[in-house]
Amino acid sequence: MGLVGALLVAGCAADSHSSLPEFMRTKETAAPAPEPAPDVPLLVLKNLDNIFVASSRPRGLEASTARPTARGDAYIACVRADIISATGQALPRQTYRLTIAQGQIIDRRRVPAGDACLTESYSPVLLTK
Repeated sequence: MGLVGALLVAGCAADSHSSLPEFMRTKETAAPAPEPAPDVPLLVLKNLDNIFVASSRPRGLEASTARPTARGDAYIACVRADIISATGQALPRQTYRLTIAQGQIIDRRRVPAGDACLTESYSPVLLTK
């Protein structure tokens, strides 16, 4: 009987709105402050070889501004450039979606037809060497 009683009491939630004294209630946790929007052009420049293959020699590099993901735990940005294929032929402009969390690019994917990245506004990313 003691075990059953303990389980019943343990199953009762003492949330912040219960009638229990305050010291017995669970504390509401504040949502973490959202991280600031990343500097997309700087991240692109620092990670250029991770976004585009180094031998593709990206030209006309452009990036969109970052926007928060639906969950709010990361940002999405788009980057595009004219590149060269492995055989040396010019390829059409390539566009990639970047997922950025804690100041790092954590995912990079080429965008398919109809993707929102294709209708984003872009600004030039100036290469500094």
